[in-house]
Amino acid sequence: MAGLGQLPPQVQERLQRLQQLQNTMQQLLVQRQRIEMEMAESDQALEVLKDVADASKVYRSVGAVLVEKPKDKVESELEERKEFLEMRIKVLQKQEDKTREKMTGLQETLQKELGMPTQ
Repeated sequence: MAGLGQLPPQVQERLQRLQQLQNTMQQLLVQRQRIEMEMAESDQALEVLKDVADASKVYRSVGAVLVEKPKDKVESELEERKEFLEMRIKVLQKQEDKTREKMTGLQETLQKELGMPTQ
């Protein structure tokens, strides 16, 4: 295949844009994975708290310090955090869908321009 410098400038630009979209997609996937892990940790903590008596001491990590808090307050904070994370996942999913759509369109355009068969 011809080197990148031998391609028409607009094809080179499209290839660069495709690479940018692929990088963006990778970043979105990493963010979503990190958020899903945090959600799993929150779910696990809420499960553990179900078995803890209401009068028991519960500690919440705040940076490098553990702070004693009422059990119901910790549960409430965890539920709020889960709601926020769920909303963030929905936003990331929409961004992923739009990015995937742009990538597909760009790939199809490039395949036509380069005379490659479409899949």
